[in-house]
Amino acid sequence: MEKYTDINARTIDKWNDEGWEWGVPVTHEQYLRAKAGEWKILLTPTKIMPRQWLPASLGGLKILGLASGGGQQIPVFSALGAHCTVLDYSPSQIQHELEVAAREGYAVEAVRGDMTERFPFDDGAFDIIFHPVSNCYIKEVEHVFRECRRVLKAGGILVCGLDNGINYITDDGITIVNSLPYDPLENPQYMRKLIESGDGVQFSHTMEEQIGCQLRAGFRLTDIYEDTNGSGRLHELNIPTFIATRAIKEGQ
Repeated sequence: MEKYTDINARTIDKWNDEGWEWGVPVTHEQYLRAKAGEWKILLTPTKIMPRQWLPASLGGLKILGLASGGGQQIPVFSALGAHCTVLDYSPSQIQHELEVAAREGYAVEAVRGDMTERFPFDDGAFDIIFHPVSNCYIKEVEHVFRECRRVLKAGGILVCGLDNGINYITDDGITIVNSLPYDPLENPQYMRKLIESGDGVQFSHTMEEQIGCQLRAGFRLTDIYEDTNGSGRLHELNIPTFIATRAIKEGQ
């Protein structure tokens, strides 16, 4: 049986062929503006991540973009002097990352890897992990946060964009039709709907999972904000569907 993460990688490649907004690389002009100090980063659909969530200078720091391919965020960090690595399971997202790096003349380590497996990096390899919304494409999040802690240096920063489950109770943004947890591996009806709509295999997660697993992995939460979808009925009603968290690795 095909792994659901393989289905999701293929789905994202298809979305990229169709012009998916989260797979459109930064332009040369945007890269130059970032080098000049004019930049912004999104962890969630609409709200800009506070600059104070990162050190004042990224020069020489090692940053892992976790499920962060596509040539959108990593080029900005590279323009600011960071040494960047991206781990993504979508071949097209990896390809976009490499294309921007070649165009702008900087080095990036782009690794195709499934974040449900052990990360292919040494312990304490990174100063910062940047993890935009992507946990909704995996069933178990605890493993991801434990691996994040392993590959971060002591005192390292983890910033995440995370779903809160609300998107999964409705199919049209208006009527509540689904129960939680939304788990297509356990509910064939949910799986059938997702495959028919071309949405890959997605999962809801609770705050107990998204925040509790970070705390249990050994992180200290330092800040948080909420965000909406950016469009649709839930957005119009200002109903938060995502959270962003900043956490620090405690201990060694």
